[in-house]
This record gives sequence, C-alpha cells and structure tokens, in this order.
Amino acid sequence: MAESQSVPVPADATRAVGRVVVEMRAVRKAFNVGTPIETEVLHGIDLTLDKGEFCAVMGPSGSGKSTLLNLVGLLDRPTSGTLAVCGEETTTLDDRALTRLRGHNIGFVFQYHHLITAFSALENVMMPMLGAAGFANKAMREHAAALIGDVGLTAWQDNLAGNLSGGQQQRVAVARALAMDPALVLADEPTGNLDTKSADEVFALLRRFNREQGMTVLFVTHNPALASRCDKTIQVIDGIVSG
Repeated sequence: MAESQSVPVPADATRAVGRVVVEMRAVRKAFNVGTPIETEVLHGIDLTLDKGEFCAVMGPSGSGKSTLLNLVGLLDRPTSGTLAVCGEETTTLDDRALTRLRGHNIGFVFQYHHLITAFSALENVMMPMLGAAGFANKAMREHAAALIGDVGLTAWQDNLAGNLSGGQQQRVAVARALAMDPALVLADEPTGNLDTKSADEVFALLRRFNREQGMTVLFVTHNPALASRCDKTIQVIDGIVSG
C-alpha cells in the first residue's frame, strides 16, 4: 500500500487514546421529547468497540441502526446515558468540541457516496483536510493522491466524480473517509447500492485498511455474507442491541 504523508492538524485536535474507541452506557434516544408524541427509538444501549475491531450492525429497516450510527458519529446527542469516543466523554461537550472530535477521529462512508460531482476524485478526498486547515497545500494533495492510489484509482484521480462508476465513486468515498487518519470509520450500508463485485471490492478495502492501520469499523449491512466476514456482529431490533 502506498505510504501516505501525514497532514498536520491543529495542536488541540483530540486524538484517540487507549484501547477502547467507543463506549456507550445506558444510552437512550428519543425524539419530540416533552411532547405528547415523544418517541423513544433506542432503549438503554450498552456498546463497547475496541481499537482495530470490525463490527457489523444488522437488523430490520426502522430498527434504530442509523440512529445508533448518528450517535456514535456525534451527529446527534443521546437523550440520556453516556457516550465516550476516543477516551473523551461526549455528552457534556459543546457543539464546537463535538465538531473537532468528530472531524479528527471519525470517518464516514454512506450508502450514497455524497461526493461533490463537479469536483475531481482527488479534490473530493482533500475536502476533510480543507475543512480542518482552511486552505490547500502540497501535503494535502500528496496525501489525497496516496489514498486514491490505495483504493486503486490513480488513473482516475483527475476525473470528475460524476463521471465515475458507482463502485469507483464509493471507493473515492472510502478514501475520503480515511483522509484524516481516523480512529473510527462508520459505514452505513456502503455496499447497499452496488453490484455484488463492487460491493465485495468496497468491503475488502475497508477490511484491508482496518487490518493495516488498526482503525475501528462499525459497518451497517443487510448482507449476512459480508457480516460473517466481520470480527463480530450486533443486532439492533426494536431499539435494543444484542450480540
């Protein structure tokens, strides 16, 4: 795998420390709290993810899988309970601190790639670094190019993302998720819209980076064959986690 040049981040950026990357205790999530239509969708969740663990999340549609990922990804807040990410308790952090913690420790890969189609593949991979630093530099471009090479798309790095195939777009999305060298990657059905071959390639990429870089992966899927290739599988059914 091509060696990526590290990209400087702000001195106060929180980085992963220790063995446990995610620790949820008695987490509940409700919507419309305090109203007659208050609805609790996650019920007392306990979840621990260690460094380097590759965990599949399965369950029927509407069971709470995406809500769980949104909480772990610091895109939403628990109604109650505690959530530590990379050693830092998050429930007391303000929005700015959450954004900093998320930006430097968590990468995201979604079912829909969410690339900027008018930007090149390389420019899309650079976006998280640009968001952190506020300006582009040579180190960012070199780091992004190395990641594009890691996912096998060097020949397409200057192509507009909108001109790539679905499988290629999702590989760019994987590279983008790794741009900040995250401790944790959250993948929400990243293979759901792909054919079998492309789905296997995207999964294999995530698995390779997981093993080579020691990052933790939480991988939502409806595919039991892919789940069987993960280190462990948890089931989310009616807002309750088991496994």
